[in-house]
Amino acid sequence: MENSKFLAPIVLFVYNRLAHTKKTVQALQSNYLASESDLFIYSDAPKDDSALNSVNQVRKLISNITGFKSVTVFEQKKNIGLADSIISGVTEIVNNYGKVIVLEDDLVTSPSFLNFMNDALSFYENEKKVWHISGWNYPIDSTDLGGAFLWRTMNCWGWATWADRWSHFEKDTDQLIKSFSTEDIIKFNLDGYENFWGQVLSNKEGKINTWAIYWYATIFLNNGLCLNPSQTYVDNIGHDGSGVHCGNTKSIGAVEPILAKNKIINWQSTLQESELAVAKIKKSHKKSFIKKIWNKLCK
Repeated sequence: MENSKFLAPIVLFVYNRLAHTKKTVQALQSNYLASESDLFIYSDAPKDDSALNSVNQVRKLISNITGFKSVTVFEQKKNIGLADSIISGVTEIVNNYGKVIVLEDDLVTSPSFLNFMNDALSFYENEKKVWHISGWNYPIDSTDLGGAFLWRTMNCWGWATWADRWSHFEKDTDQLIKSFSTEDIIKFNLDGYENFWGQVLSNKEGKINTWAIYWYATIFLNNGLCLNPSQTYVDNIGHDGSGVHCGNTKSIGAVEPILAKNKIINWQSTLQESELAVAKIKKSHKKSFIKKIWNKLCK
């Protein structure tokens, strides 16, 4: 069977947040393609005794999930952490199926989310410049952007990729730092409007242990592009202090986003970054001192 002929498997990573996981699963069950999709769930083991009960509650929930073509649950015997769980889980499933859709336990999706992801995976499968499909977008004015756009930055709140792209993934902080020039760092940081590079340095210093910044760096170093919907298909409900790397800021937007419902998208066939989308995203950011700081540091 050709890769593009079947729906991508969904991989969901969970830990100990029962309420969040319930909302994530319920939204996913409401997706139009849920009943035709295979769902794989990776449940990390508790870090200590204090997390044992909450992890067991989540495991009870996921052991009774219905509404999908199949549901397979992997329960870790020991705690390996979110980063290692995602790296190993994505690698296992994408290598077996050729493509994958990835979610964490605090992401509420539109009923059309799986349509968007699968259609994009099919359309760009042989376009090797496109490395990553995102289901989330910043709360920007989407006028004149069409249904989706391409740009340099990777968003990981509901995403998808292919085995041949993911095979390049590497988490080697020292080598990564050596690979980036001053100009690369500025471009990587969305020309000073973000501080993504700070995550690399925080990993180097042992302050955090993450995976996503390394996937973005892998894409960036290979001159890859990422596809974003113009209007988000995903709401992150984890910014309430409950997550490993999320603060207590509720949502990145001022209000709960209205999720996209489009099932059919006119895909961008010109494989280059959308200058208009980048300008809109930059405008949506409060201009901080990041650019000035980087200009100083990088002189």
